[in-house]
Amino acid sequence: MKLSASFTSLVALSLSYSALARPTFDNATLTSRAPSGSKSVIIQMFEWTWDSIASECANFIGPAGYGFVQVSPPAEHIQGSQWWTDYQPVSYTLTSKRGNRSQFQNMISKCHSAGVKVIVDTLFNHMAGIESGTGVGGSSFSHYNYPGIYQTQDFHHCGLTSGDDISNYNDRNQVQTCELVNLADLATNTDYVRGRLAQYANDLISLGADGFRLDAAKHIAAGDIGNIISRLSTRPYITQEVIWGSGEPVQPSEYTGNGDVQEFRYTTTVRDAFLGGGISSLQNLDGRGWVSGNQANVFIANHDTERVWTTHIPLFVILFSDNRGYQNGGSLNINSPSNTYITAHIFSLAHPYGTPTVLSSFSFSNNDAGPPNGGSGTCSTTGGSGGWHCQHRFVAISGMVGFRNKVGTAGITNWVAPQSQRIAFGRGSLGYVAINNVDSAWTATFSTSLPSGTYCDVISGKSSSGSCTGAAYTVSGGSFTATVAARSAIAIHTGALGSGGGGGGSVAVTFAETATTVFGENIFLVGSISQLGTWAPASALAMSSASYPVWSVTVSLPANTVFEYKFIRKAANGAVTWESDPNRQATVAGSGSQTLTSSWK
Repeated sequence: MKLSASFTSLVALSLSYSALARPTFDNATLTSRAPSGSKSVIIQMFEWTWDSIASECANFIGPAGYGFVQVSPPAEHIQGSQWWTDYQPVSYTLTSKRGNRSQFQNMISKCHSAGVKVIVDTLFNHMAGIESGTGVGGSSFSHYNYPGIYQTQDFHHCGLTSGDDISNYNDRNQVQTCELVNLADLATNTDYVRGRLAQYANDLISLGADGFRLDAAKHIAAGDIGNIISRLSTRPYITQEVIWGSGEPVQPSEYTGNGDVQEFRYTTTVRDAFLGGGISSLQNLDGRGWVSGNQANVFIANHDTERVWTTHIPLFVILFSDNRGYQNGGSLNINSPSNTYITAHIFSLAHPYGTPTVLSSFSFSNNDAGPPNGGSGTCSTTGGSGGWHCQHRFVAISGMVGFRNKVGTAGITNWVAPQSQRIAFGRGSLGYVAINNVDSAWTATFSTSLPSGTYCDVISGKSSSGSCTGAAYTVSGGSFTATVAARSAIAIHTGALGSGGGGGGSVAVTFAETATTVFGENIFLVGSISQLGTWAPASALAMSSASYPVWSVTVSLPANTVFEYKFIRKAANGAVTWESDPNRQATVAGSGSQTLTSSWK
């Protein structure tokens, strides 16, 4: 749910819930309901400009095997540097902080050329939440008057004694006809509004848009959405934001006839499991009363859940007041402890439930902060730079995209869970993953349905010219023996074969970094592989200052693994300073021990 900038109460005519005809669609006819083809993983390119997405599609996203990018709303919106201004439209002119119409169309063209489809984040529920102003493209507006588009009669005015804002989520009429903290609520039950929204969506389709994420879909009657979709010139991929609330009358299951539904119960269940509840409980996710896996869009985190909740996010404020499990962080995030953010992504991309979305976002000092560098995303080889995280480039995540593309719809096989925080399972005869969510290594012989051969671990590297840049494991008679590092994972599949690599062996690598510090500062090591925190500062390894100004740490790494790394400073207040680019790179020795010596740069 998105933001509003004011809390003005308006007295207006109450409109009852519409009983107008709502066409329904047989799920079997929704040929584009789930992403088609062998590449189904979505990246949410949160707040990236159109030009930077176009470049990233060509440079990395397409070659890495991602199927879709989900982009921020392209419509003209209110002014302001905060990220949430993008979610308060004032016209359907394609001029926003992300770029103009020409840049938007060029981005779609470039992504299509790279084999990547485009999903557009779309606002059907509301317009702006401020009383009047001028949009970023120069359009003037007032709360219920958007010249040439909408006037007062085109909005819901629920007329509660407390104002027009939703006050009771157990009242369907309020949820779907009242306002989210003053955001002007469109009367989607009327023919004109339905037609105008379809016109906007069809304009995006004419420019090449392949799908839509429908923001705040819960606040629109499912039948209203169905009517709008029926007016589209093609059948795009649809995913709908419908946040589940226990006992509430509006449920995610109502919306599956329109397309996929974002399953927030998945997000919190995976969070709780990896933070101590036990990942062994995650085998069967289709038997929990959620949206079925072939109708669910899932994620470990999105732009809302990674932020600490404030009154700017009205739906969650109401949910939290009822203690529904979203408080104090609706999901794991890049600062979650013990590498859980990365291992949860590995699980999500390995497990067959749902269509996964990976968030690619930026660091922020407050929940309202907009992106760095005006939204021009920048990445390093295997991570982010310039304030961007670029999670889609993390080796473990991009490696698992290839895993998911290879295993397709194959079912779970050979599931084992020797304890609550260790699991391993196959995907038919095509792939196998083992996840170790504890602080000690896990050595085991794993039984799989894989054919015999030598496989590259896609968590620590990839297959390149017949060799593994990371660890390698040999499957013989369906079995292989491996040591899964603490808080890490291994994943192999039939699309990443090779020779060399670690073969399961490990080397004690000592990092010695010369760095002067001030009181309260400490030096940490972070890198591209899971043993080094997969670029997550919260999972970086603390280094010893016993030989100051030389800081050191010794880590057990898979033999022959190629990896990148950097050193970071952490101040007493938690502020993080990274070394200068480029990333350092090294190859683990084949056996024995190894020392890597360097100085802060």
